[in-house]
Amino acid sequence: MIKILTIIGARPQIIKAAAISRAIKNNFAKEIKEIIVHTGQHYDQNMSDVFFEELGIPKPDYNLNVGSCSHGIQTARMIEGIEALLFKESPDFIVLYGDTNSTLAGAVAASKLSIPIVHIEAGLRSFNRKMPEEVNRVVCDHLSTLLFSPTVAGFENLVNEGFDKMNKQPYTPENPGIFHCGDIMYDNSIYFSKLSDGKSVILEKYNLAPKKYILSTIHRDHNTDDDKNINSIFEALIEISKTTQVVLPLHPRTKKVLELEKHHILLNKIKSNNILIIPPVSFLDMINLEKNALMIITDSGGVQKEAYFFKIPCIILRPETEWVEIVETGNAKLTGSEFTKIINAYQEYIKGNINDFSGIFGDGNASEFILATLLKTFNETKVGKEL
Repeated sequence: MIKILTIIGARPQIIKAAAISRAIKNNFAKEIKEIIVHTGQHYDQNMSDVFFEELGIPKPDYNLNVGSCSHGIQTARMIEGIEALLFKESPDFIVLYGDTNSTLAGAVAASKLSIPIVHIEAGLRSFNRKMPEEVNRVVCDHLSTLLFSPTVAGFENLVNEGFDKMNKQPYTPENPGIFHCGDIMYDNSIYFSKLSDGKSVILEKYNLAPKKYILSTIHRDHNTDDDKNINSIFEALIEISKTTQVVLPLHPRTKKVLELEKHHILLNKIKSNNILIIPPVSFLDMINLEKNALMIITDSGGVQKEAYFFKIPCIILRPETEWVEIVETGNAKLTGSEFTKIINAYQEYIKGNINDFSGIFGDGNASEFILATLLKTFNETKVGKEL
């Protein structure tokens, strides 16, 4: 049996880990043992513990309780804590997700100890190095032994950066294996969509009719912490709300910014229009809101992708995206924070200008592929060492 150490710390990683943990339980329980480490990067109770319970993820074996602080301090504390656990547990692989500081810390700690890194969501690029997430994902990719890309574009990004798609065993950081595997979040969306039908009552709670509202989420610091951007985005939402109700689960960062004295007038305008502000919602409630929305307006990488899963047109409040395929289909539009671009995109989609949603995220079995590949890699490496 092989041992993997899974690092999670932010809400999207908790959700992504559900797919892998579920696949281990259902198909690899006799071959793979998983140790889960929660860094505590997201410290809000409603954005952490509730997800473990709702998604059926095993409780973390360890919690570093790092909490919120500057990038440097947070990452340093994570590296220290992860390193200690790597010494203690001696895993065969460390499994990292996405592009957070938890991902970066896990990659640095494991690479120093020559523990093979498995990076899920490898190859994704916004090509904007001003984004901390872009730096994190690039560093993690170039330290990894096994890289699993959810999209063709991500796989091609790795090839363009010098990764050799013809590499063979034994895989090492100097000879990494790269794979196009499909998206584990598509796995999750298929599974949890059915679950949400029976468990979520979010529409009834807020008296929302399917396809009669627009769902919006805003949390990225380049939108929330820039006065011009946050004003422009909310002015657009206010304008849109004059004809279609907007539902806004309010991220703690966005809530904190809107409550600043300088945004007092803006907040009053938001409250006086047809914008329903609600607290952060559970994953199952979020899925229910997404798949019943008329349209989605977001700066979240995960939400824009889930919009595509559920065949909902999406306006992306960023100048670039890692999920270029959904923009290329025409069913998502990049507007940044610009008022006019947001309104124009809304008007185009409200007229029904939507294209076919092609299957660009795999077949719903990415988790099984990843674990089978990991197991094969371990067994072949073991045989090679014995020879």
